[in-house]
Amino acid sequence: MPEKKEPLLLLDNSTMYVIGAGDYHSTNLTFEEVKAIIDMYSTEDILRCFTDRATEEVLHDFVGIEPRNFTYKPIRKMRVGQDAIAVKLYITPSETQPEVEASDGVVAKKIRNVYVYCQYITRTV
Repeated sequence: MPEKKEPLLLLDNSTMYVIGAGDYHSTNLTFEEVKAIIDMYSTEDILRCFTDRATEEVLHDFVGIEPRNFTYKPIRKMRVGQDAIAVKLYITPSETQPEVEASDGVVAKKIRNVYVYCQYITRTV
């Protein structure tokens, strides 16, 4: 495990306010890189700063991390030297609206496209 005194923060779109003041370095990550970084930390050394279960589903179903009970803690700002992984949803309107019939017979229409990308963020100053 990395020698870090500050916990790794897990962020989403709604918690990006934590990078308000200070200088930061960010790097785009693949899902494989996100998984490797999270796997380097013990559960106690990671804080989940978001409440959206959809973000957690992305981490489990698409990034591939094993479900762990990360402590939830709202954070106001990152500390110098602290690292975070941001899971960001990018949502666009659907250019087409195909309809599908659900298993219970109801017709559903596609209205949005959802894309996900991740960033590694470090506060430098």
